[in-house]
Formats: sequence, C-alpha cells, structure tokens
Amino acid sequence: MTGQQMTGAEALVESLKHAGAEVVFGLPGGAILPTYDPLMDAVGLRHILVRHEQGAGHAASGYAHATGKVGVCLATSGPGATNLITAIADAQMDSIPLVAITGQVASTFIGTDAFQEADIVGMTMPVTKHNFLVTDAADVPKVIKQAFHIASTGRPGAVLVDVTKDAQMGMTEFAWPQTLDLPGYRPDPRPHNKQIREAASLLMAAERPVFLLGGGVIRGGASQEVTELIDVSGAPFATTLMGRGALPDSHPSHLGMPGMHGSVSAVSALQRSDVLVAIGARFDDRVTGVLESFAPNAKIVHADIDPAEISKNRTADVPIVGQAGDVATALSAELRERIAAGDTREYESWWHTLNMLRQKYPLGWTATEDGFTAPQKVISRIGEISGPESIYVAGVGQHQMWSAQFIEYENPCTWINSGGLGTMGYAVPAAMGAKVGQPDRAVWCIDGDGCFQMTNQELATCVINNIPIKVAVINNSSLGMVRQWQNLFYNQRYSNTDLNTGHGTSRVPDFVKLAEAYGCVGLRCERDEDIDATIAQAMEINDRPVVVDFTVSADAMVWPMVPTGVSNDEIQIAQGMSPEWERDI
Repeated sequence: MTGQQMTGAEALVESLKHAGAEVVFGLPGGAILPTYDPLMDAVGLRHILVRHEQGAGHAASGYAHATGKVGVCLATSGPGATNLITAIADAQMDSIPLVAITGQVASTFIGTDAFQEADIVGMTMPVTKHNFLVTDAADVPKVIKQAFHIASTGRPGAVLVDVTKDAQMGMTEFAWPQTLDLPGYRPDPRPHNKQIREAASLLMAAERPVFLLGGGVIRGGASQEVTELIDVSGAPFATTLMGRGALPDSHPSHLGMPGMHGSVSAVSALQRSDVLVAIGARFDDRVTGVLESFAPNAKIVHADIDPAEISKNRTADVPIVGQAGDVATALSAELRERIAAGDTREYESWWHTLNMLRQKYPLGWTATEDGFTAPQKVISRIGEISGPESIYVAGVGQHQMWSAQFIEYENPCTWINSGGLGTMGYAVPAAMGAKVGQPDRAVWCIDGDGCFQMTNQELATCVINNIPIKVAVINNSSLGMVRQWQNLFYNQRYSNTDLNTGHGTSRVPDFVKLAEAYGCVGLRCERDEDIDATIAQAMEINDRPVVVDFTVSADAMVWPMVPTGVSNDEIQIAQGMSPEWERDI
C-alpha cells in the first residue's frame, strides 16, 4: 500500500490495520462517514456496530483488558464524540490502552458553532494520556502510529484522534512511517540499581513486610516475575481491586484485597507493616482511608512506571520508576544474593499473626432476614461453577465488591471492572468487548439492576454479532450501594433508591421479557435451591446471550467496610462490629 494514492479516510483504515487493530467498535455519523465507506470493504478489520457510543468505548476497554491489545472505538463529531467522554475517562483512570477516533467538522468550520461541532480535543484533554487534531490527510498514518504507541507503552492510557472531515476526504500518498518521532516521550525506563539495593535493604531488615500489588502488575504483564519476587521474599501480599488476579488467590501468601471493603487480614497487614512495597498501585483513597493514618509505621517502597504517581499521595522512602516486571526481576536477584550471603530475617511471628487473622475473620455473609436470596451466595456460586478460566466483568456498586470478594481469581485479565471512575453501565459493553477478544472463554457480566438499565441496549449488538455473553443481574430492586450508605449514615431514609425491578408483582422492567425482546435467553432465579441449576443452564447456552434475573435481598450489605473519612484501623466486619485485632495482635 505504501506510495498508493488514497483519501485520508482510506489512509485511516489502512493505518489501523498497520497498527495491528483487528476490531473497531463504533457508530457512524456525518463527520466520520467518509471513513465508514472504506471501512465497509476493509479485509482483516472487523467493525462492530454498537447502539450507543459509550458502549463502543467500554467495549473497546473490555477488549483491551481481556487481550492486552489496544482497544479501538470510532464515533462521529458533536454528540457522538461527547458520548465517548465517559468511556475515555474510565479507560484513562484504569490505565487501559485505548485509541478513540472521532470525526470532526471540516477545518474551515471549526470555531463557527457548525452543526454537530464540539471541541472534543479540548473536552478530553484532562482525561486522556494524549490527543491529536488531524486536519491534513497526509498526517493520518503518522498520527495513528503515534497514538497506538502512546496508548500501549509506559503507563497505558487513552488517546483521542480527532480527524476533520476535509482531512478524511483529501488525497494523500499513503506511507506507513517506519520510525517514531516523539521528542520528550521516553517510556519504560529501567529501574535504578541504587533504588533496588535500597529496597532490598529495607526488606532484609523488615520484621513485618507486606507487598501491595495493583493493576500495574497486570497492565505490565508481570505476573510471573512478581510471583517469583513474592516467593523469594517470603512476605505476604495483598491485591488491590484493579490487581485482582495479578497473582493467584490460592497463593499461600495472599491476604486478600485491601481497602474500604477489603479483608481484615489485608487491611491489618498494611496498617501494621514496617515495610510496604507497592508495585503498580497508586495509593488510592479507597485503599488508604484517611491518608495520614495509613500504614503509619511503614517505610514505603513505591515502584511504578508512571513517575507522577510516586509520592503523589503517600511519600515514598524508596521511589522506583520502572515496569513492574523489570522491578520484580531486579529485586528478586538482589534479594537472592543477599539471602545467600546470610539470612537473618524472621517472619514466623508476623505470619502467625496474619494466619490467625485470616482464620478468625474470613470473608463471609449472614443469612438474609427478608426471605430473599443472599447476593453473595449467587456470585460465589457463579465463580465456583464457571471456574477460574472464565472472565468476570462487573458494573459498579455492591455487586462489584461482592464479585471482587467472593470469586476466586487465579489468572490475570480475568477480572474486569471500572475501578477508578466507578462507571455505572460499564459491564454489559465491556463484557461484550472481552468476549470478542477472548471468544473461547466464558464471559460473565455480573451487573446490578441499576447498572444494567444504563447500557443493556448493547444486548442487541451481542445478538446480531453472535457475541454470547452471560449476564447475571443481581436484582435487589434498588441502587444497592447508595441504599447501604443510606442505611448506615442517613437513618434508613431511602431517598430515590428503589428501582421497582424485582421485589413484588410489579417488575419495571421485567428483565426476562426484556432479554427475550432482544433475542437473548431470559431466565429468572428466586430461590436458593435453584441457583446451581440456573447457572448450569446458562452455562449450557452458547449460541446467544443469556440474561439471568437473580432476585436477591435488598438488605444485604458489603462487609467488611471502612466508612469514609476514618482510619483503616476502624474497619467494621458487620454493622457496629469492629474486629478485635488490636488485642489479637
């Protein structure tokens, strides 16, 4: 194709293929229409027509998360582009490699308030890793190559490419650039040996070390290297919400998930540690609680590919900039050398305390008092029946936390959720994208009845494109997490949280009928004794999407919980009940 005359739109499609894109999720409109014409004939580039641009962005994100490849979405100008902003911000917050391509009005009309004009470059600048405005057809190949490189290297993120209509329609001689010219952009630095030695010194002298593993371990494909580091160190580790599956839950050193809804053993280990090694984690407020009281006696080793994250929230005693795998490999080698020279570490007392906490305060749930099924049981059984090779995608809220808590994750990239932005409506399109990227794996979308109603139109996309996801609607007939906070902090004044979707004769909407209207299989489960059989039935259906309406208790709450605005030391294992770990330790 090099040297061939073509339009900018044709060059855009050809550039996507050269960049390695295989799937594009999108919705056409006037300003992107020139690109949709050659897209129709593109060989090796699949386009999936979504029902809403936000769905395109989340689908591209789910695809990227499940495969490690760059996700691509496509939209027109004005409202098409603005509908992508939530998905772009979501991907950027969770370090997902995403390239969003939008059409723009002709360059001569920019700034005139032309029909469907919007300054999408300006609007997305705060929520992208980088963005481009292309006004010349000749620039298309160079910009697309740069966009994919920026999105996928260093700390992955979202890149916007806004292409004017005249740039799409103009003629150019196609030439795919062989080199990149990005002055000032030098990702993937090697970790500094001096910092590695200092981190090793702290670990060798520690009595209560703990590792905090975040999403950066998964984004960096570093699970093997970090597992080796954990094994060499002999220290415990916790995996953040975005880091679930980075290392197997079955690993004997795993303490669980830390933070607001973390396990007692993970939260207490961080609070009582004397050396905390964070790899690919950003000390998010949901992990730290009141920052000043977080791990108060710990020396902090913070390793991250993004230097802007280090010491942003918690000052690092040893800052290490580098990819998670490189850091883990270097630190493992340094520790081995020192251990061989003489090992004076003694973690027996530390492990005795942590094992006692794991045994005394395991994750669990109590029987419901209203006669409805416990949602934790439903989610737990989905995980147990479908197994660790399946992919689980959650929306946001209680069902998200229960999915993080009660499904055992043994492999990276099998847990997909909106962690940073907390986007309701994420799960259905993200599950769709994950299934496109991993068609041979079972993909469960575990959604709430509130989240599900925001983007369930993408079920039509799934049916028409033969994308057989499985949707478990954890239907408590309410905005569950908001209701939980109203229960705990607003004197049980349930202001505008009842959704009328499941508890009674009136179901608005009836999710089974809705599923059938879309061409899916619709199932309903209302009794504990039917849970396993219903899940098994859903597992057997692989020729179309399945939607299961699990009617569950509205009174179930997510425990443990650290209420907002307090120290992690004040974690509660149930309403009004704090663990006695101070005495235990």
